[in-house]
Amino acid sequence: MIPKVAVLSGFGINCETETMAVFEMAGAKADRIHVNRLVNGELNLNDYHIMAVPGGFSFGDHLGSGRLMGNRLRFGLREQVRNFVKSGKPVIGICNGFQVLVKMGLLPGDDDVSLTQTASLALNDSGHYENRWATLEFNSQSNCIWTKGMTRIRVPVRHGEGKFVTADKNLLDVWSEAGQLVVKYVDPSSEYPSSSNDILPYPISPNQSWRNIAGVCDPSGLVFGLMPHPEANHSTWLGATWTREDIEHGEGEGMMIFRNAVNYVIDNCNN
Repeated sequence: MIPKVAVLSGFGINCETETMAVFEMAGAKADRIHVNRLVNGELNLNDYHIMAVPGGFSFGDHLGSGRLMGNRLRFGLREQVRNFVKSGKPVIGICNGFQVLVKMGLLPGDDDVSLTQTASLALNDSGHYENRWATLEFNSQSNCIWTKGMTRIRVPVRHGEGKFVTADKNLLDVWSEAGQLVVKYVDPSSEYPSSSNDILPYPISPNQSWRNIAGVCDPSGLVFGLMPHPEANHSTWLGATWTREDIEHGEGEGMMIFRNAVNYVIDNCNN
């Protein structure tokens, strides 16, 4: 089978083209779908195997990054999204897409997929937009289907509101114990594994996110979101330091995330 991916677009999302490209490089068929076509019933999420919410500046970041698009999905597609996840289908949100999933309550989420918001992405401590490379380390104990077998990758961050926070700090322990704190910023000079709960200095942690959190998954491991852009490192030619490295060029470090999801669907989804 060839998995079908619904890559959402509209209202200021601007990374849908490269998001479609990486899924197709991974063996899927990706469709660019305006959110309104799902809301008005012209199309249905049930006809797809994966949903992706790309990066961008949805609704111009008015009322906070991802807030209005999150509400659009939370109220306009509530049952479609809940049924999609409950039927065992993967979802990813990248950068603004991560902000959307967090603010609509799909991440970090809960077993009931209640769409209750429990966290947020706040302004970077630097007070400005961060456009730089970061090193990420993955939680090998997580059940996240998107990050299976991954250790570290280098990817760019491009955001002004990427600091992961929550009103109830006890939830950080709950999510950590459940393996939901999937991705953290790490010092590239450190040996693997070395992720820490102690906030790393800027700019190693580009936003000063609590516990250095760069991305999280829901309890099922199907829904995953992260602030950095793995689709922007789909080729070694796009790497941060390839001009100083003697390497054989090919797939970039971010591609494994998308291959994991496509392979999961091929192995587990029947329709």
